[in-house]
Amino acid sequence: MLAHPILLQRKFARVIALFARKANISLPTALDFFYHSKESMLLHKGASDLHCMSDEYLAEDLVEEYSRNL
Repeated sequence: MLAHPILLQRKFARVIALFARKANISLPTALDFFYHSKESMLLHKGASDLHCMSDEYLAEDLVEEYSRNL
């Protein structure tokens, strides 16, 4: 199932802001990382209805991916 593009953009904004707070990084850094992450690729493809997961879950997943890439 694919989500409406505007709803996805709003979700991305919330997840990126939450990710930045959790990882203690700037919003521009979080934004850049998000758009180059595996999670972003999967969200844009609509894979496994990942967009239905909570913002908290997606932000935690990004923090883990970010930690692995340090």
